[in-house]
Formats: sequence, structure tokens, C-alpha cells
Amino acid sequence: MGWIDTLNAFVARSTVGRWFRLEGSGAKVERAGSKFSIELRAGLTTFVAMAYIISTNALILTDSGGTCDCDRELYGATCATDPAYTKCLQGLKLDLITATCAISCLACILMGALANLPIALAPGMGLNAYFAYTVVGYHGTGKVSYRNALAAVCIEGIIFFVLSLVGLRQWFARLIPVSLKTATAAGIGIYLSFIGLQSAAGIGLITGSPATLVELGGCPPQYRDANNVCKGHHMEGGPTWLGILGLMLIGTMLLYRLKGAILIGIALVAIISWPRPTSVTYFPYTPAGTDAFNFFKKVVTFHPIESTLNQFHWDLSSGEVWIALVTFLYVDILDCTGTMFSMAKFGGYMDERTQDFEGSSMAFLVDSSSIAIGSAFGCSPLTAFIESGAGIAEGGRTGITTIVTGVMFFIALFFAPIFASFPPWATGPALITVGSMMMQNVVQINWKYIGDGLPAFITIIMIPFGYSIGYGLIAGIGSFIFINSSVNLIHRISGGRIAPPNYADRDDWLGFVTRGGFKSNIPPWIMRLFGKQPVSIGDCDESNNSDMCASNDTNSELKEVTVSRDQHARQF
Repeated sequence: MGWIDTLNAFVARSTVGRWFRLEGSGAKVERAGSKFSIELRAGLTTFVAMAYIISTNALILTDSGGTCDCDRELYGATCATDPAYTKCLQGLKLDLITATCAISCLACILMGALANLPIALAPGMGLNAYFAYTVVGYHGTGKVSYRNALAAVCIEGIIFFVLSLVGLRQWFARLIPVSLKTATAAGIGIYLSFIGLQSAAGIGLITGSPATLVELGGCPPQYRDANNVCKGHHMEGGPTWLGILGLMLIGTMLLYRLKGAILIGIALVAIISWPRPTSVTYFPYTPAGTDAFNFFKKVVTFHPIESTLNQFHWDLSSGEVWIALVTFLYVDILDCTGTMFSMAKFGGYMDERTQDFEGSSMAFLVDSSSIAIGSAFGCSPLTAFIESGAGIAEGGRTGITTIVTGVMFFIALFFAPIFASFPPWATGPALITVGSMMMQNVVQINWKYIGDGLPAFITIIMIPFGYSIGYGLIAGIGSFIFINSSVNLIHRISGGRIAPPNYADRDDWLGFVTRGGFKSNIPPWIMRLFGKQPVSIGDCDESNNSDMCASNDTNSELKEVTVSRDQHARQF
């Protein structure tokens, strides 16, 4: 037995091992295949895959102007010619880098310690762009001020918390048909790969096109226009080819089951990209490249938050504020719910019988409270990150993975110059690889019945093409309701005489949703607080008695799920 095995066994037998249910811990329900050393590696992999959010989120939110302002009659609507405003923006960006690291650190540690899930939280991409460019507007040119928008985000988090506390968010998650949950995971896989193929957070193989929307790119940065469209020299960019090499190396290492394959691939490409006098450098000899390199050379630095902390303005009289709040609410609930269930499916700890996963109630509570706390730091809403799949692919099975990711965000507070300098073509191959892994569950969709298969397919294609998990789910749910409601209505009106030929092949969605009643979604601790026994859908499956399911006499809680060794081997 090597020292790593000795360490794994020691931690597993400790209080820490029993809390996180590591394999060999003696916990009532262990997480099969979970080992301390694997969790550490998985957490580091997740962090590296999502480290781009440190600089990207700060850059996007800085475009809102934050708390900076100027004489707009003198310097124009965007204050572009005001030197003091430009200097203020530079300080704002450093504030937001610190804020992003701090709230991501807190949220990840809470998720790992309380929910015991390998799902990382950070300010969500898409939501931050909506916050900066639509709600507040570029340099504050929108109809809602930065401070007012932060108040809307805080209220959204509080509403989320209440919904999660009483079980409404869990109820909503159960309402999503099984085929659409499976399709969401596949759609996120394509979405991840699509991001990994682009230049903003990927290898730059796919770029924009005025004629076909997207086309084969791979051109050097100097041959792209303002819209990131290649004007020529396709497939001649060194970074693209380096990213492709990284993808091939990760794939080869995974084929041989080399531990840390994804992390090794990311680190190797990043190190190759750091020297300046190369065609694949992340720091070209341009003003922006020089600024980035000067920041990179600092290695260790810390910037305290000066202008974004607790900057709420509680004026809710504007209709635009309420529009923003409602938009944040429904997009975030669909995004986060879809991502969490997809990661649970990918990790193998989704209970197919109950369509829930262990720790879901606490995960939703952590997510919602993190949103409210994040607004106090000056950030847009947080959400579960699909890059968590990179850590799960490395073997992450418990909250230790997420805690390690949180610790890395804490370290990034002081080493931000390093972690903010991972080039997109280093992390892009990891996203593409994880995307391919998330496609494996697509075979479980009920393709035999078009009422299940078509909405699932619409969900899969709309998530990447609509560039939003939330909008993809909306499209899938809407089509599912229309098609199946029409069929059900015709079936009832005709007394069962008019029905699709394979009507019996449909998923029994209505039967599943009505099992257990609403009480089966209320967190067990709340039921006990009021002197009631928790209700479980699992009990309904065993009894097939809906009256019993709706009663308060049900004694067992939602059963926890573990992944068998055979299933773990098949997946990884």
C-alpha cells in the first residue's frame, strides 16, 4: 500500500470521511469510488476549468460602469473621454476580481460542506451579460442603476431562498419530465463543447459569420474583426492548433485512464502559452497583451474591495427593476435547476425512481443564499457551473471536490495574476471533452414516443443554439405541454378511442408528478419542525397507494443513491 492509499484510508476512517461519506468510511450510505486524493484532484480540475470566470466576470461587470460616474453632458453618455472615469473603471475591475473570487470561494465551500455535492457555484455567464448590458447598460446607459440592479439581485436571492425552504423549487424540478431532464444534460454537453470551440472561452475553431452565423475559424487574432469574424487566414492560428493538440492529448490520456488527464492537458497548454516571443503566446506585444503580462508578472497581489461592497439602492418604483428581477428569477431557476440535475445525472447519483438527488434541498438553499450574499459584494447572480462536469469526470463524487475548488478561489485572491492568465485555448479542450461525456445519457431518452422524443430534441438543440440553458428548457417544456396536452385532450374527449398507435410507450409523467403530493417535496427538517413525518416518493413506489403517499404517516425519507463500481467503471 502506497502513501496515497494510506492517506485515503486514514481520511476515510476519520470524522471528515464519515461526514462526506467517502468509500470505506463506514457511513450508512457511502459514495462508491470516492477517495480523498481523487476529490483533491477533481476540485483542482473544476477550478482550473472555470478559472476564466475570475477575469471574464470582472470584465463584463466593469462594462456596466458600476459605481463610477461622470458629467454626461460634458463627456457624453458613455463617459468615454473622461480620464477620471477611465481610472475609476480600472479600480472597479480589480474590485470585481476580488469580489468574484470571494463569493465563489464562500459559495463553493458552503455547497461542499452542507450539501456534499461536487457542484461549484460562481457568478453565471449570460446572467452577468444581461445584468451589465441590458439592465444597467454599457457604462450605465440603461434604465436601471447599478445599485438598483444589485438590490433586484438580492431580492431574487431571498425569493429563491423562500421557494427552496418551503419546497416549491423542488416541486418545480419534479414537474420537469424525465426525458427533458436527460435531454438537458445532453444539451449542456453540446453547449459546453460549443463554448470550448469558440474563441472567447475556447480554442477558436468556430467563429462568427455574417452569412451562416458560424463558420470554421482558427485564424490568428489579428485577422478577426470587431465581431470576431475571421477575415482570412483560416486555420492558420497557432493558439487554435495548440488547443486541438491539447484536446487530442486529453483524449489519449483518458483512453489509458491516466489520473488527472484533463488537469494535465490544461496545465500543459497554459504553460506553453505563457512565454511572450511565440506565435501561441497569451501575451502578444499589443497594449492589451502588455497590460495582461504586467499583471501576470505580479504573481502575488491582493486588492481589497473599495467601491462595490454593500452598494444597494432600494428604489423599486421603476417597472424596469421589476422586469429585471423577474427575468433574473426565471432564467436563474431554470439554469441552476437544469445544471444541478444534469450534473447529478452525469455523476451517477440521480435516483431514477424519485428523479431527485441527495442534498438537493440544501443545494438549492446554498445557491439562493449565495445569490443574495453575492449582490452585497457587487456581483450579478450566482449559479451552478457546468464546468463542474470536468471535476466529476476526474472522479469527484463528494463535497470535498467543491471545497477544494472554493479553497482555490481563496488562493486566487492572492494569486489572481496566475489564475486569471489561463488562456481560453487551454480550458477549451477540457470543455469539449466533458461535453462528449455528457452526451452518453442521450440513449435513455424515450425516442420511441414522439411526445417525449421531440420535446427532448428541441431542448437539446435550443440550449446551445439559444445559448441559454433556461431558454432551452422553456422551449422543451412548452413543446411537451402543447403536444401531450393535445393528445390527452383528444384521448379524453373520444373516450379513449382516438389515441396514437404507441400511446402505451409514453413516459407516465402525470402519474409520477402526482405521486407523493406536494408534501414529498418539503425538506424533512421542516416536516419534523411541525411534528410531522417526512414524506418520500420512494414510499409511494413501494405501496402504490396515493392516499398513503399524501398522508403524514409515511416514515422514510428520500432514499440516497450511490454509484456502483461497475457503473463508475463504465462511465470513466
